[in-house]
Amino acid sequence: MAQFPGDRPAPNPRATRSVVMARRGMIATSQPLASAAGLQVLLEGGNAVDAAVTAAAVQAVVEPTMNGIGGDLFAIVYDAKTKRLSGLNASGRAGRAATPDEFRRRGVTSIPERGVLAVTVPGVVDGWSELLARHGTIPLARALRPAIDYARDGFPVPEIVATMWKANEEDLRVDPIAARTFLPSGRAPATGEIFRNPRLASTLEQMASGGRDAFYKGAVAAAIAADMRKREGLIDERDLAEHHSDWVQPISTNYRGHDVYELGLNTQGFVALEMLNILEGYDLRRLGHNSPAALHLLVEANRIAFADRRAYLADGDAVPREVQAMLISKEYAVRRRQEISKERAAASYPPGRLEGVTAPGGGGVEIRGTGDTIYLTVADAQGNVVSLIQSLYDAFGSAVVAGDTGIALQNRGALFTLQAGHPNLVAPGKRPFHTLVPAMVMKDGRPWLSFGVMGGDMQPQGHVQVLVNLIDFGMNVQEAGEAARYRLTGGSVALESAVGADTRAALQKLGHKVTSGFGMWGGFQGILIDPKTGVLMGGSDPRKDGLAIGF
Repeated sequence: MAQFPGDRPAPNPRATRSVVMARRGMIATSQPLASAAGLQVLLEGGNAVDAAVTAAAVQAVVEPTMNGIGGDLFAIVYDAKTKRLSGLNASGRAGRAATPDEFRRRGVTSIPERGVLAVTVPGVVDGWSELLARHGTIPLARALRPAIDYARDGFPVPEIVATMWKANEEDLRVDPIAARTFLPSGRAPATGEIFRNPRLASTLEQMASGGRDAFYKGAVAAAIAADMRKREGLIDERDLAEHHSDWVQPISTNYRGHDVYELGLNTQGFVALEMLNILEGYDLRRLGHNSPAALHLLVEANRIAFADRRAYLADGDAVPREVQAMLISKEYAVRRRQEISKERAAASYPPGRLEGVTAPGGGGVEIRGTGDTIYLTVADAQGNVVSLIQSLYDAFGSAVVAGDTGIALQNRGALFTLQAGHPNLVAPGKRPFHTLVPAMVMKDGRPWLSFGVMGGDMQPQGHVQVLVNLIDFGMNVQEAGEAARYRLTGGSVALESAVGADTRAALQKLGHKVTSGFGMWGGFQGILIDPKTGVLMGGSDPRKDGLAIGF
């Protein structure tokens, strides 16, 4: 980010805003209206999960470019009573008709990013229901109330959302229902313009009265299935009715005394942990923040982890457990670290191999686009903490809106491969390669940091950069989220404009293909909990429209 050290009378001039501090509760989201809705729940006595679901529902309405109830969700929850972490995989699966043969029959060699062939079963609604059922204190109807109001009465479109909306205007025009829903005046709404989605309000009201079954087994499910039949999609009533989320155990590694938790397959969580394990062998602080030497090591560790991602990121049931354990082990990191040259960038790295297990041939899939996601985190006075992420994958997902529901359906199926023998090969009832991953860090058995960095393949590399900023370079939570980033995409390293020309030149001399980028840096939200005082410290990324707020 652009930094103006002389303009702020603060001891930490690297940030454009101060850390938000509170003691009884805090929420950080990419939309102020969502932060306000979640805070209100906390003020009324609700807990962190209640506030998180309420805010997530508002996000699904007021940031339709990035997420919606036609998408997927993942969460990590710390329960203060049991002192345990649990993970929720609320991602949807491919329909029963989604076989490799069916795609071949249709002449498809690569699953398209837009349209019905990329649609998988939406998981968000069941995710909200599961979170409230296990950890919440309020009914779904209460959690949905602010979202219903914003959908029916409207909301002013924020600046960055308006920019994204405009950028996807032509894709929305392809589907007449999507155009009617999201381009009501024949164009994307401008910044500050009031946008309403009354059909989505009606859908949310059905869920408020009928619960999650109204979505998966009732009139909403029937409308989605009917729309899929009309368009020759691959989702039907049975696929929706049989959907369920899974409570899972987060995976973890220790980085310099901090226990970092992510979610396992089918998410990118292992990528961040693998990178941290590799980087732990270097003295990054001595090299200097965003120095050419430090960035070189970060990028090379990233390349190695992405090579493993291409080979192994898939539904967890399709990848041997011993391979999953290998990828996040310290021993494996030592082996991979030896492949890195400090003097030269590698052209590429092979995926890691485990004796007796054949690594997939070929490259699997690459993430296309910048990723369009929301992340939020909440902490309450009782010590409960939630880290939650939800998305449609691309902006407006598949750009298909299901009938009169007001729901944009996700295009997560575009991340399946049609490559025979790959663990991510599309199959009925299978979960795809997923970009979404929330994170939480424990220190001495207590939550220290709940955070996420939304944005496609920016997520794991963003997690690592934030943690390195905090742990290696001693930044506060706002500085750590604001600091200039790199983004590895394909064979190129994009650098934010705040990274100087000398650093760019030095990286090029090391053999890196260096580029620039606009709007591709993700968006950080985080809450750090002071282990001595218990003070909640919130940070919100100025790359988004967001807000951290507490009381």
